[in-house]
Amino acid sequence: MSDALPTESSSPDRGTSAAPYDALLLLSFGGPEGPDDVVPFLENVTRGRGIPRERLEEVGQHYYLFGGVSPINEQNRELLAALREDFAANGLDLPVYWGNRNWAPYLTDTLRDMVRDGHRRVLVLATSAYASYSGCRQYRENLAESLAALRAEGLPVPRVDKLRHYFNHPGFVDPVVDGVVASLAELPEDVRAAAHLTFTTHSIPTAAADTSGPEEAHGDGGAYVAQHLDVAELITEAVRKRTGTAHPWSLVYQSRSGPPSVPWLEPDICDHLEELHGKGVPGTVMVPIGFVSDHMEVLYDLDTEAMAKAAELGLPARRSPTVGADPRFAAAVRDLVLERAAAERDESPVRCALGALGPSHDLCPVGCCPARTPKPAAAGADAPEF
Repeated sequence: MSDALPTESSSPDRGTSAAPYDALLLLSFGGPEGPDDVVPFLENVTRGRGIPRERLEEVGQHYYLFGGVSPINEQNRELLAALREDFAANGLDLPVYWGNRNWAPYLTDTLRDMVRDGHRRVLVLATSAYASYSGCRQYRENLAESLAALRAEGLPVPRVDKLRHYFNHPGFVDPVVDGVVASLAELPEDVRAAAHLTFTTHSIPTAAADTSGPEEAHGDGGAYVAQHLDVAELITEAVRKRTGTAHPWSLVYQSRSGPPSVPWLEPDICDHLEELHGKGVPGTVMVPIGFVSDHMEVLYDLDTEAMAKAAELGLPARRSPTVGADPRFAAAVRDLVLERAAAERDESPVRCALGALGPSHDLCPVGCCPARTPKPAAAGADAPEF
Protein backbone atom coordinates (compact mmCIF):
# COMPACT_ATOMS: atom_id res chain seq x y z
CA MET A 1 0.00 0.00 0.00
CA SER A 2 1.22 3.45 -0.77
CA ASP A 3 2.23 5.25 2.41
CA ALA A 4 1.58 8.53 0.60
CA LEU A 5 -2.14 7.87 0.45
CA PRO A 6 -4.51 8.28 3.39
CA THR A 7 -5.23 5.28 5.57
CA GLU A 8 -8.11 4.84 7.96
CA SER A 9 -5.97 5.89 10.92
CA SER A 10 -5.07 9.13 9.13
CA SER A 11 -8.46 9.90 7.61
CA PRO A 12 -9.21 13.61 7.54
CA ASP A 13 -11.55 15.06 10.13
CA ARG A 14 -14.69 15.69 8.11
CA GLY A 15 -16.90 16.85 10.95
CA THR A 16 -20.37 15.39 11.36
CA SER A 17 -22.53 17.20 8.83
CA ALA A 18 -24.15 15.17 6.07
CA ALA A 19 -25.95 18.23 4.67
CA PRO A 20 -27.47 18.49 2.12
CA TYR A 21 -28.30 14.79 2.52
CA ASP A 22 -31.00 13.71 4.93
CA ALA A 23 -30.88 9.88 4.64
CA LEU A 24 -28.73 6.95 3.50
CA LEU A 25 -30.15 4.01 1.56
CA LEU A 26 -28.40 0.63 1.75
CA LEU A 27 -29.21 -0.90 -1.63
CA SER A 28 -28.58 -4.60 -2.14
CA PHE A 29 -29.45 -7.61 -4.29
CA GLY A 30 -31.78 -9.47 -1.94
CA GLY A 31 -32.24 -13.18 -1.40
CA PRO A 32 -34.78 -15.81 -0.35
CA GLU A 33 -35.45 -16.39 3.33
CA GLY A 34 -37.15 -19.78 3.10
CA PRO A 35 -37.75 -22.66 0.66
CA ASP A 36 -40.99 -21.18 -0.66
CA ASP A 37 -39.14 -17.97 -1.60
CA VAL A 38 -36.48 -19.57 -3.79
CA VAL A 39 -38.17 -19.88 -7.20
CA PRO A 40 -40.12 -16.58 -6.90
CA PHE A 41 -36.83 -14.87 -6.00
CA LEU A 42 -35.08 -16.39 -9.02
CA GLU A 43 -38.02 -15.32 -11.19
CA ASN A 44 -37.44 -11.76 -9.99
CA VAL A 45 -33.72 -11.98 -10.77
CA THR A 46 -34.25 -13.37 -14.28
CA ARG A 47 -37.42 -11.50 -15.24
CA GLY A 48 -37.60 -10.82 -18.96
CA ARG A 49 -34.94 -13.34 -19.93
CA GLY A 50 -37.30 -16.21 -20.78
CA ILE A 51 -35.56 -18.73 -18.54
CA PRO A 52 -37.78 -21.81 -18.04
CA ARG A 53 -38.99 -22.69 -14.55
CA GLU A 54 -37.19 -26.04 -14.71
CA ARG A 55 -33.86 -24.23 -15.00
CA LEU A 56 -34.75 -21.97 -12.08
CA GLU A 57 -35.61 -25.00 -9.97
CA GLU A 58 -32.25 -26.51 -10.88
CA VAL A 59 -30.39 -23.37 -9.79
CA GLY A 60 -32.58 -23.27 -6.69
CA GLN A 61 -30.96 -26.48 -5.47
CA HIS A 62 -28.00 -24.37 -4.37
CA TYR A 63 -30.30 -22.53 -1.98
CA TYR A 64 -32.08 -25.68 -0.78
CA LEU A 65 -28.72 -27.00 0.45
CA PHE A 66 -28.91 -24.15 2.97
CA GLY A 67 -32.57 -24.52 3.88
CA GLY A 68 -33.73 -22.22 1.09
CA VAL A 69 -32.20 -19.24 2.89
CA SER A 70 -29.62 -16.91 1.39
CA PRO A 71 -27.48 -15.31 4.09
CA ILE A 72 -27.43 -11.96 2.29
CA ASN A 73 -30.48 -10.45 3.99
CA GLU A 74 -29.25 -11.27 7.49
CA GLN A 75 -25.82 -9.92 6.58
CA ASN A 76 -27.43 -6.70 5.39
CA ARG A 77 -29.29 -6.45 8.69
CA GLU A 78 -25.94 -6.74 10.44
CA LEU A 79 -24.42 -4.08 8.20
CA LEU A 80 -27.43 -1.85 8.77
CA ALA A 81 -26.95 -2.19 12.53
CA ALA A 82 -23.21 -1.53 12.21
CA LEU A 83 -23.81 1.64 10.19
CA ARG A 84 -26.36 2.96 12.65
CA GLU A 85 -24.07 2.20 15.57
CA ASP A 86 -21.09 3.88 13.91
CA PHE A 87 -23.07 6.95 12.89
CA ALA A 88 -24.52 7.37 16.37
CA ALA A 89 -21.16 6.89 18.08
CA ASN A 90 -19.56 9.53 15.87
CA GLY A 91 -22.29 12.17 16.00
CA LEU A 92 -23.59 11.67 12.47
CA ASP A 93 -27.34 12.23 12.57
CA LEU A 94 -28.37 10.42 9.39
CA PRO A 95 -31.12 7.78 9.28
CA VAL A 96 -30.25 4.60 7.38
CA TYR A 97 -32.79 2.61 5.35
CA TRP A 98 -32.48 -0.67 3.45
CA GLY A 99 -33.98 -1.78 0.15
CA ASN A 100 -33.34 -4.66 -2.28
CA ARG A 101 -33.54 -5.12 -6.02
CA ASN A 102 -34.99 -8.63 -6.02
CA TRP A 103 -36.60 -9.43 -2.66
CA ALA A 104 -38.19 -7.82 0.36
CA PRO A 105 -37.66 -5.17 1.51
CA TYR A 106 -38.09 -4.02 -2.08
CA LEU A 107 -36.42 -0.83 -3.26
CA THR A 108 -39.63 0.93 -4.32
CA ASP A 109 -41.30 0.19 -0.98
CA THR A 110 -38.30 1.55 0.90
CA LEU A 111 -38.12 4.73 -1.18
CA ARG A 112 -41.86 5.22 -0.63
CA ASP A 113 -41.28 4.97 3.13
CA MET A 114 -38.39 7.41 2.89
CA VAL A 115 -40.36 10.13 1.12
CA ARG A 116 -43.30 9.65 3.48
CA ASP A 117 -40.83 10.16 6.31
CA GLY A 118 -39.92 13.48 4.72
CA HIS A 119 -36.58 12.65 3.08
CA ARG A 120 -35.70 14.48 -0.15
CA ARG A 121 -31.90 14.14 -0.57
CA VAL A 122 -30.81 10.52 -0.40
CA LEU A 123 -27.35 8.99 -0.62
CA VAL A 124 -27.16 5.39 -1.83
CA LEU A 125 -24.66 2.73 -0.74
CA ALA A 126 -24.77 -0.23 -3.13
CA THR A 127 -23.36 -3.53 -1.87
CA SER A 128 -21.06 -3.75 -4.88
CA ALA A 129 -17.63 -2.15 -4.72
CA TYR A 130 -16.62 -2.15 -8.38
CA ALA A 131 -17.58 -0.66 -11.74
CA SER A 132 -19.67 -2.85 -14.05
CA TYR A 133 -23.13 -2.95 -15.56
CA SER A 134 -24.48 -5.45 -13.02
CA GLY A 135 -22.56 -3.93 -10.12
CA CYS A 136 -23.38 -0.28 -10.71
CA ARG A 137 -25.51 0.81 -13.66
CA GLN A 138 -28.16 -1.86 -13.10
CA TYR A 139 -28.62 -0.56 -9.57
CA ARG A 140 -28.98 2.92 -11.05
CA GLU A 141 -31.58 1.63 -13.50
CA ASN A 142 -33.52 0.09 -10.62
CA LEU A 143 -33.40 3.43 -8.81
CA ALA A 144 -34.77 5.20 -11.88
CA GLU A 145 -37.61 2.66 -12.17
CA SER A 146 -38.53 3.11 -8.51
CA LEU A 147 -38.40 6.90 -8.70
CA ALA A 148 -40.67 6.78 -11.76
CA ALA A 149 -43.08 4.60 -9.79
CA LEU A 150 -43.19 7.17 -6.98
CA ARG A 151 -43.89 9.93 -9.46
CA ALA A 152 -46.71 7.86 -11.00
CA GLU A 153 -48.22 7.53 -7.52
CA GLY A 154 -48.16 11.29 -7.07
CA LEU A 155 -45.52 11.14 -4.34
CA PRO A 156 -42.58 13.52 -3.97
CA VAL A 157 -39.53 12.21 -5.82
CA PRO A 158 -36.27 12.57 -3.88
CA ARG A 159 -32.94 13.34 -5.45
CA VAL A 160 -30.67 10.30 -5.13
CA ASP A 161 -26.88 10.22 -5.40
CA LYS A 162 -24.79 7.07 -5.28
CA LEU A 163 -21.61 6.85 -3.21
CA ARG A 164 -18.46 6.31 -5.28
CA HIS A 165 -16.88 2.90 -5.74
CA TYR A 166 -15.08 1.91 -2.57
CA PHE A 167 -12.97 -1.07 -3.67
CA ASN A 168 -9.75 0.77 -2.74
CA HIS A 169 -10.91 2.57 0.39
CA PRO A 170 -8.74 1.48 3.34
CA GLY A 171 -11.85 0.56 5.34
CA PHE A 172 -12.64 -2.03 2.68
CA VAL A 173 -9.09 -3.23 2.05
CA ASP A 174 -7.77 -3.51 5.62
CA PRO A 175 -10.30 -6.09 6.89
CA VAL A 176 -9.57 -8.27 3.85
CA VAL A 177 -5.85 -8.12 4.60
CA ASP A 178 -6.49 -9.28 8.17
CA GLY A 179 -8.58 -12.16 6.86
CA VAL A 180 -5.89 -13.30 4.43
CA VAL A 181 -3.21 -13.24 7.13
CA ALA A 182 -5.44 -15.26 9.46
CA SER A 183 -6.30 -17.76 6.72
CA LEU A 184 -2.65 -18.27 5.82
CA ALA A 185 -1.98 -19.06 9.48
CA GLU A 186 -4.63 -21.79 9.29
CA LEU A 187 -2.81 -23.64 6.51
CA PRO A 188 -0.41 -26.43 7.45
CA GLU A 189 2.92 -24.91 8.42
CA ASP A 190 4.86 -26.81 5.76
CA VAL A 191 2.83 -25.26 2.88
CA ARG A 192 2.20 -21.80 4.29
CA ALA A 193 5.22 -19.92 2.94
CA ALA A 194 4.67 -21.07 -0.65
CA ALA A 195 0.89 -20.77 -0.61
CA HIS A 196 -0.80 -19.09 -3.55
CA LEU A 197 -3.28 -16.25 -3.05
CA THR A 198 -6.28 -16.85 -5.32
CA PHE A 199 -8.35 -13.68 -5.58
CA THR A 200 -11.89 -14.36 -6.76
CA THR A 201 -14.70 -12.24 -8.10
CA HIS A 202 -17.92 -12.68 -10.03
CA SER A 203 -17.41 -13.57 -13.67
CA ILE A 204 -19.28 -11.33 -16.09
CA PRO A 205 -19.55 -11.40 -19.90
CA THR A 206 -16.32 -10.17 -21.45
CA ALA A 207 -18.32 -7.61 -23.44
CA ALA A 208 -19.65 -6.15 -20.17
CA ALA A 209 -16.16 -6.14 -18.65
CA ASP A 210 -14.65 -4.42 -21.68
CA THR A 211 -17.16 -1.56 -21.45
CA SER A 212 -17.08 -1.18 -17.66
CA GLY A 213 -16.22 2.17 -16.15
CA PRO A 214 -16.00 5.52 -17.99
CA GLU A 215 -15.43 5.41 -21.74
CA GLU A 216 -11.74 6.21 -21.38
CA ALA A 217 -11.35 3.04 -19.28
CA HIS A 218 -13.00 0.79 -21.88
CA GLY A 219 -10.82 -1.89 -23.40
CA ASP A 220 -9.62 -5.34 -22.50
CA GLY A 221 -11.39 -6.02 -19.18
CA GLY A 222 -12.29 -2.36 -18.68
CA ALA A 223 -12.40 -0.82 -15.23
CA TYR A 224 -13.86 -4.02 -13.73
CA VAL A 225 -10.71 -6.07 -14.24
CA ALA A 226 -8.35 -3.15 -13.60
CA GLN A 227 -9.93 -2.37 -10.24
CA HIS A 228 -9.77 -5.99 -9.08
CA LEU A 229 -6.13 -6.32 -10.15
CA ASP A 230 -5.27 -3.13 -8.28
CA VAL A 231 -6.91 -4.37 -5.08
CA ALA A 232 -5.25 -7.78 -5.38
CA GLU A 233 -1.84 -6.09 -5.64
CA LEU A 234 -2.65 -3.89 -2.63
CA ILE A 235 -3.62 -6.87 -0.49
CA THR A 236 -0.66 -8.98 -1.58
CA GLU A 237 1.78 -6.21 -0.72
CA ALA A 238 0.09 -5.59 2.64
CA VAL A 239 0.29 -9.32 3.43
CA ARG A 240 3.99 -9.29 2.51
CA LYS A 241 4.60 -6.44 4.94
CA ARG A 242 2.69 -8.26 7.69
CA THR A 243 4.17 -11.74 7.21
CA GLY A 244 7.51 -11.15 5.53
CA THR A 245 6.49 -13.44 2.66
CA ALA A 246 5.78 -12.40 -0.93
CA HIS A 247 3.07 -14.82 -2.01
CA PRO A 248 2.33 -15.46 -5.69
CA TRP A 249 -1.19 -14.50 -6.65
CA SER A 250 -3.76 -14.54 -9.42
CA LEU A 251 -7.22 -13.16 -10.18
CA VAL A 252 -9.85 -15.75 -11.12
CA TYR A 253 -13.60 -15.84 -11.54
CA GLN A 254 -16.63 -17.69 -10.25
CA SER A 255 -20.42 -17.90 -10.46
CA ARG A 256 -20.71 -17.63 -14.24
CA SER A 257 -24.15 -18.14 -15.73
CA GLY A 258 -25.74 -17.81 -19.15
CA PRO A 259 -25.28 -19.74 -22.39
CA PRO A 260 -21.85 -21.30 -23.12
CA SER A 261 -21.80 -19.45 -26.44
CA VAL A 262 -21.34 -16.10 -24.66
CA PRO A 263 -17.71 -15.45 -23.58
CA TRP A 264 -17.30 -14.71 -19.86
CA LEU A 265 -14.23 -13.78 -17.85
CA GLU A 266 -11.94 -16.72 -17.09
CA PRO A 267 -10.31 -18.77 -15.59
CA ASP A 268 -12.95 -20.36 -13.39
CA ILE A 269 -11.94 -20.96 -9.79
CA CYS A 270 -12.18 -24.77 -10.00
CA ASP A 271 -10.17 -24.89 -13.23
CA HIS A 272 -7.59 -22.68 -11.55
CA LEU A 273 -7.30 -25.00 -8.56
CA GLU A 274 -6.56 -27.87 -10.94
CA GLU A 275 -3.90 -25.75 -12.62
CA LEU A 276 -2.28 -24.87 -9.29
CA HIS A 277 -2.23 -28.52 -8.28
CA GLY A 278 -0.70 -29.48 -11.63
CA LYS A 279 2.10 -26.96 -11.08
CA GLY A 280 2.90 -28.39 -7.67
CA VAL A 281 1.59 -25.43 -5.66
CA PRO A 282 1.36 -26.73 -2.07
CA GLY A 283 -1.68 -24.73 -0.88
CA THR A 284 -3.89 -21.72 -1.49
CA VAL A 285 -6.03 -19.13 0.19
CA MET A 286 -9.11 -18.10 -1.78
CA VAL A 287 -9.80 -14.39 -1.29
CA PRO A 288 -13.30 -13.29 -2.43
CA ILE A 289 -12.46 -9.62 -3.06
CA GLY A 290 -15.40 -9.22 -5.42
CA PHE A 291 -18.00 -9.67 -2.69
CA VAL A 292 -18.98 -7.46 0.23
CA SER A 293 -20.44 -10.30 2.32
CA ASP A 294 -20.46 -14.11 2.56
CA HIS A 295 -23.66 -14.56 0.57
CA MET A 296 -24.81 -17.56 -1.44
CA GLU A 297 -22.27 -17.31 -4.25
CA VAL A 298 -19.51 -17.40 -1.66
CA LEU A 299 -21.05 -20.20 0.40
CA TYR A 300 -21.86 -22.42 -2.58
CA ASP A 301 -19.29 -21.61 -5.29
CA LEU A 302 -16.33 -21.33 -2.91
CA ASP A 303 -17.13 -23.05 0.39
CA THR A 304 -18.96 -25.94 -1.30
CA GLU A 305 -17.78 -26.47 -4.89
CA ALA A 306 -14.27 -25.03 -4.78
CA MET A 307 -13.42 -26.55 -1.41
CA ALA A 308 -14.68 -29.91 -2.67
CA LYS A 309 -12.43 -29.58 -5.72
CA ALA A 310 -9.45 -28.71 -3.51
CA ALA A 311 -10.16 -31.74 -1.32
CA GLU A 312 -10.42 -33.97 -4.40
CA LEU A 313 -7.02 -32.70 -5.55
CA GLY A 314 -5.47 -33.00 -2.11
CA LEU A 315 -4.70 -29.27 -2.23
CA PRO A 316 -4.75 -27.59 1.20
CA ALA A 317 -7.05 -24.58 0.89
CA ARG A 318 -8.70 -21.95 3.03
CA ARG A 319 -11.24 -19.25 2.20
CA SER A 320 -10.69 -15.86 3.77
CA PRO A 321 -13.72 -13.85 4.96
CA THR A 322 -15.37 -10.94 3.20
CA VAL A 323 -15.69 -7.49 4.77
CA GLY A 324 -19.29 -7.98 5.94
CA ALA A 325 -20.22 -5.71 8.82
CA ASP A 326 -16.65 -5.07 10.00
CA PRO A 327 -16.58 -1.82 12.01
CA ARG A 328 -13.84 -0.47 9.74
CA PHE A 329 -16.13 -0.86 6.74
CA ALA A 330 -18.93 0.93 8.59
CA ALA A 331 -16.47 3.72 9.37
CA ALA A 332 -15.48 3.81 5.69
CA VAL A 333 -19.10 4.31 4.70
CA ARG A 334 -19.35 7.19 7.16
CA ASP A 335 -16.20 8.68 5.64
CA LEU A 336 -17.65 8.35 2.13
CA VAL A 337 -20.92 9.95 3.22
CA LEU A 338 -19.18 12.94 4.76
CA GLU A 339 -16.79 13.22 1.81
CA ARG A 340 -19.67 13.32 -0.69
CA ALA A 341 -21.63 15.75 1.45
CA ALA A 342 -18.64 18.10 1.59
CA ALA A 343 -18.26 17.90 -2.18
CA GLU A 344 -21.94 18.76 -2.63
CA ARG A 345 -21.34 21.82 -0.46
CA ASP A 346 -18.63 22.87 -2.95
CA GLU A 347 -15.85 22.09 -0.49
CA SER A 348 -12.72 20.18 -1.53
CA PRO A 349 -12.56 17.06 0.62
CA VAL A 350 -9.50 14.80 0.72
CA ARG A 351 -10.57 11.46 -0.78
CA CYS A 352 -9.24 8.34 0.90
CA ALA A 353 -8.00 5.77 -1.61
CA LEU A 354 -5.18 3.25 -1.81
CA GLY A 355 -3.32 1.92 -4.82
CA ALA A 356 -2.59 3.19 -8.29
CA LEU A 357 -6.10 4.03 -9.51
CA GLY A 358 -7.06 6.68 -6.96
CA PRO A 359 -10.61 7.58 -5.92
CA SER A 360 -13.47 6.89 -8.31
CA HIS A 361 -15.80 9.51 -9.73
CA ASP A 362 -18.77 10.78 -7.72
CA LEU A 363 -21.06 10.97 -10.74
CA CYS A 364 -21.15 8.19 -13.31
CA PRO A 365 -20.41 9.86 -16.67
CA VAL A 366 -22.27 9.32 -19.92
CA GLY A 367 -21.11 6.04 -21.51
CA CYS A 368 -20.09 4.51 -18.17
CA CYS A 369 -20.95 0.77 -18.02
CA PRO A 370 -23.51 1.04 -20.84
CA ALA A 371 -26.68 -1.01 -20.67
CA ARG A 372 -27.27 -3.96 -22.95
CA THR A 373 -30.64 -2.38 -23.74
CA PRO A 374 -30.66 1.37 -23.08
CA LYS A 375 -32.72 2.25 -20.00
CA PRO A 376 -32.96 5.38 -17.85
CA ALA A 377 -30.54 5.31 -14.91
CA ALA A 378 -30.57 7.57 -11.87
CA ALA A 379 -27.58 9.08 -10.05
CA GLY A 380 -25.49 9.72 -13.16
CA ALA A 381 -24.63 12.43 -15.66
CA ASP A 382 -27.32 11.01 -17.94
CA ALA A 383 -29.96 10.69 -15.22
CA PRO A 384 -33.51 11.71 -16.19
CA GLU A 385 -35.24 14.62 -14.53
CA PHE A 386 -38.09 13.56 -12.27
